[in-house]
Amino acid sequence: MKTYNVGILGATGAVGREMIKILEERNFPVNELRLLASARSVGKTIAFGQKEVTVKEARDDAFEGLDIVLGAAENDIAVRFAPAITAAGAVFVDNSSAFRLRDDVPLVVPEINPEDAKWHNGIISNPNCSTIITLVALNPINKISPIKKLVASTYQAVSGAGVGGIKELEDQIAAHNKGEKAENKIFAHQIAFNLIPAIGGTGDNGYTSEEMKLQNEGRKIMHLPELTVTCTCVRVPVLRSHSISATFVTEDYISVEDAQKAIENGLGVKLVDEPKKQVYPMPLDTSDIDTVYVGRIRRDLTEENGLSLFCCGDQIRKGAATNAVQIAELLIKK
Repeated sequence: MKTYNVGILGATGAVGREMIKILEERNFPVNELRLLASARSVGKTIAFGQKEVTVKEARDDAFEGLDIVLGAAENDIAVRFAPAITAAGAVFVDNSSAFRLRDDVPLVVPEINPEDAKWHNGIISNPNCSTIITLVALNPINKISPIKKLVASTYQAVSGAGVGGIKELEDQIAAHNKGEKAENKIFAHQIAFNLIPAIGGTGDNGYTSEEMKLQNEGRKIMHLPELTVTCTCVRVPVLRSHSISATFVTEDYISVEDAQKAIENGLGVKLVDEPKKQVYPMPLDTSDIDTVYVGRIRRDLTEENGLSLFCCGDQIRKGAATNAVQIAELLIKK
């Protein structure tokens, strides 16, 4: 079997570490794994299989000899090193938002548009985590009849803000139990026992940057240039796994039963839909797995061709690291 030299840019962060774990889980044919991070992480070791891999500094000359680089760094780092990665002849599968809407960069969810990975020019973008989870849930239904309109609310776990988000929630709960004042540094407000109804900076239209991603990225991934989306993103005191409430309108009428059957036969999804038995998707059940759970499928009471559903998915895995590794798998199949 042919093997590949794989780099991870931002290897010491939550998503980078998850990428390492998933490469091993999925038996990706790795010859060399090169872990790259900032100077302060140089010398750390991270387990991969039976080996301990030492972290090296991300520099322009650090990508020579690599076939694929998985990006798990912030936008500025991705932009900084993308030219060096492509100049070295590697394909950059980037998890940041820096290149997602560029016309010359494919934006790929392998269950939805794997064919788009074929026309890359050295960079392939990984979509936003909530976008991935929502669209994987909707894709089986969209295949029956194209979706015209989507109204969504996301309930996003604190781990979406990285390791610091998890620690802040845990520290605030501990402070509450001790009768102490909760401190917030990662989030604008206390997140323990609270909801924060905004994620990202607010634009002139009143929507946040996180909320606009579902429309902008959704159009590109699903090849639906006329898709309209209204989204509200909410940070919730959940450790891991994002949840999304989605109400959508299709071109043709689709029954609840046909929608459920489509989910049962869909890629990357599992139908969890017996509400009378209190069986529905929940974050705890979807944490640390790659499958998106879909349930509460019902008719929308305001639109003739409308349906509503609720879905959950692990945003660190399928919403980030696993999706990137799946894209890498598409590359080596190609």
